[in-house]
Amino acid sequence: MPVTAQTAPRHDRFWPARLPKSISLPQTSLWDNLQTSARRFPHKTAMVFFGRQTSYAQLQAQAERFAAYLVRLGVRAGDRVVLNMQNCPQLVVAHFGILRANAVVVPVNPMNRAQELQHYILDPEAKVAITSADLAADLAAASAALPAGQGLTHLVLTHFTDAFDPSSGDDAPPAAWSDWLLTRHPLPALAGGQVHTWEQALACADAPPALTAGPTDLAVLPYTSGTTGLPKGCMHRHSSIMHNAIASALWGNGSMENVTLMVVPMFHITGMVSLMHTNIYCGATMVLMPRWDRELAASLIAQWRVTHWTNIPTMVIDLLGSANVDRFDLSSLVYIGGGGAAMPQAVAQRLLEQYGLRYAEGYGLTETAAPSHSNPPDAPKQQCLGIPFVGVHARVVDPETLADMPVGESGEIVMRGPQIFEGYWRRPEANAQAFVEIAGARYFRSGDMGRIDEDGYYFMTDRLKRMINASGFKVWPAEVEALMFRHPAIQEACIIATQDAYRGESVKAMVVLRATHKGQVSAQDIIAWCRENMAVYKVPREVEFLDALPKSGAGKVMWRLLQEQERERSSGA
Repeated sequence: MPVTAQTAPRHDRFWPARLPKSISLPQTSLWDNLQTSARRFPHKTAMVFFGRQTSYAQLQAQAERFAAYLVRLGVRAGDRVVLNMQNCPQLVVAHFGILRANAVVVPVNPMNRAQELQHYILDPEAKVAITSADLAADLAAASAALPAGQGLTHLVLTHFTDAFDPSSGDDAPPAAWSDWLLTRHPLPALAGGQVHTWEQALACADAPPALTAGPTDLAVLPYTSGTTGLPKGCMHRHSSIMHNAIASALWGNGSMENVTLMVVPMFHITGMVSLMHTNIYCGATMVLMPRWDRELAASLIAQWRVTHWTNIPTMVIDLLGSANVDRFDLSSLVYIGGGGAAMPQAVAQRLLEQYGLRYAEGYGLTETAAPSHSNPPDAPKQQCLGIPFVGVHARVVDPETLADMPVGESGEIVMRGPQIFEGYWRRPEANAQAFVEIAGARYFRSGDMGRIDEDGYYFMTDRLKRMINASGFKVWPAEVEALMFRHPAIQEACIIATQDAYRGESVKAMVVLRATHKGQVSAQDIIAWCRENMAVYKVPREVEFLDALPKSGAGKVMWRLLQEQERERSSGA
C-alpha cells in the first residue's frame, strides 16, 4: 500500500507547542474588534503615517463618522462599497466605516485603470466608491462609460495630505513620490452623481446606524481573476475574515506590543486580513507605507522599532541590495515572513546569518482569506509553503480522480476550513468547479499543484490554473488578453510567462496584428497602449509578433505549446 499524504507522518511534531490546532470564534462582527481595542487602548497609537500618529480612540471616532456619512449617501446594510486606495490611514478608516455601516467592502487594486474599473462597479452593483484624489479620474471615467443608471452615484475622495503634514519633516517621503503623494488634485466631475471630500465625510455629526452585521453577514468582496472571463468576487463573511485575523495573531505571537510595518497592500487579501485586521484585533501599532521604498522602509523599521514585517520576497531582495544595507538597523525585528513568490534560498540564508531572522513563507489565496498554509516560525523550511494553517484540513490529490497522492508526488492542493470563502459572487458555474466532495467533506480546489514531504510540509510544484506570478501579483492571461483585444491593431493575442530574475515571472504577449496594421505598429506601441489601459503589473514586458497563433483541431489557441517554447528558450535548451 503506497504511503499517501493522509497516512504519512504528520506535521504535528512541528506544530507550535503553544498553539491550538483550531480556535473558537467570537460571535461578533469585525467592527467589534476595533471597538474593543479602542475601549482597551484609547490613547495607544493605532497608525503612524509620515510621522503623524492616530490613536485607537481617534480611529474609532473617524470610522463612526464615516459610517454615518455613508448612510447619508444612501448606503444600507449589505450594499457593496468600492474602496480603491493605496495604504494610508484613510483606507483603514473607510474600511471599518463601511463595516460599521453594515455594508460590504469591495477592495480594488489602485493600479487598475478605467477600462478595468468598470467591472468592479458593475458586477457588485456598487453605487458609492471611495478613493484617493490621484485615482479619482479613472473611477469617474469608468463610471461614465457604464450604461445609464448602472454607474456610481457618489464618489468620496481624499488626498494623502489629509492624513499628515508634509511640512513637518517627520518620516519625509521620497522626493520621487511628490507628484502623487503631495499634489492636491482637482475634484473630477461624476456623471450623474456627486463628488464628496474627506473633510465633508469626517465632519458628519449624524449618529452611526445600529450595528446589525454579525458573523454570518457578508463583510468583504475581494475580486480574483481566473483562467477565463472577468474577475470574480469572493464572498467572505465576517467569520471567515475573523478566523484568519485571530489565527494570524496567534501564529505570529501577536500582542498589543507589536509594531508592524504595513507595506504589503491592504487592498490585497494578505495585507487586509493578516496585517490590518490582525493588528486591529491585537490593539497593535501599524506603521503605514503607501508604496515600497527600501530606504524609507529601513528608516521606519529603525525609528519606530518595528517588530513584525510581512512582505513579498522581492522587497527583501531589494532591501538587502541597497548600498546602505550595512547601516540599516533591523535589530527590533522579531518576525519576518511573507509569500506570493518563493524566497530565494541564498537570500533567506543571508537573513539568518546576518540578522538572525528566519524567513517564514506562507501560502494562501483570496478564496482562503490569506493563509491556508504557513511555516511554523520556530521550524520554517526554505522555499516551502509550510504546513496547513490553524483550522485547515488540506490534502494533495490527483486532479482527475481526487485520490490522495503518495508522499513526494505532485497533485492538486485542496483544503477546507472556517476561513474558506462562501463562493463566487453570482457565479454558480464557477462555484461548481471550485468545490469538490472528498470523503463526505467539501474541499476548495486551489488550482495549484504541490507535494508533501515526509514531515508533512507542502511545496509548490506547478499550477493547474493558467496564471503568472509577477513579484507576488497574480496575472491572469485571459484577463490581459481580453483587454488587449480592444487594441484596434490586434487580431489575436496570447499571454504567457517569461522568466525574470527579479520578479520571478513577467508577462509576455504573443501577438498577431491585423493585416491593415502590419509594419505600422511596434512592440513598444503595444506596450505603451497597455500601460494606458491596464494595471502596470499586468502590462507585457515583451511583445513578440507572430503570423498566426498555433491552434488545436478544435480551434483553441495552444498556449501551453507557446509557454513550453518560451521555457526552452529561457533555459537555453
